[in-house]
Amino acid sequence: MSTETAHAFLALMLDAPLMSFGHSSRFQRRTTALHPTRSALLGMVCAAAGADKGSAAEAAWLERLGEAAVAVSVLAIPRQPAGSRQPVPVLRLEDYHTVLDTRRASGAISKDAVVSHRQYLLDARFGVILAGPRATLDAVAAALRNPQWGIWFGRKSCIPAAPVVRGLASSQPKALRMLDPDGRAIEEFDTVTDAATFADGTDTLMDAPVSFATRQFRPRRIAARPREASSG
Repeated sequence: MSTETAHAFLALMLDAPLMSFGHSSRFQRRTTALHPTRSALLGMVCAAAGADKGSAAEAAWLERLGEAAVAVSVLAIPRQPAGSRQPVPVLRLEDYHTVLDTRRASGAISKDAVVSHRQYLLDARFGVILAGPRATLDAVAAALRNPQWGIWFGRKSCIPAAPVVRGLASSQPKALRMLDPDGRAIEEFDTVTDAATFADGTDTLMDAPVSFATRQFRPRRIAARPREASSG
């Protein structure tokens, strides 16, 4: 969906000591993307709305928030003051978890602990702008302001450090101002947006959810753009 034809723009802030956005995790190796994925954002909304995995309510939300209806723009918000030339650091922590009494393929209980390695982003902060129909974004904002289930950023240990909903606006620049009071243009941030066409994109992610219960995802074409270099 083109942001020019959207009815409204919802500004969200993802700010936490820990975040983790898995999109290519396999077995005991749980990596994280360097930015929030679409599946993480929609999963957060479904949880806030109290939609059970695999339920009719989840299916309705995922259809309502599909790529044709709601566009997603993610911005890396620096913690440095506006005008700072210091790059945004990308810090990752790798932790490990142990699980006892797992079951082997034969059905027998394993005597050995299973170790999984899990990555987290440290002290990251992202602005998210959802562009879509006003009624849909009103419902998303209401769910996130008064969630039925907890809100976290990728894993239950990744709790928000600040309110998520920053407000609804009639244009993208106004929504951006809610995320960045310094009034910087979107070109001054590292961004990841939905690509209108394959040629416009820079990468493809399997992060457009069809069902969280069966872990079905569609490919999504994204455009990752670094911020413009300062002329100073």
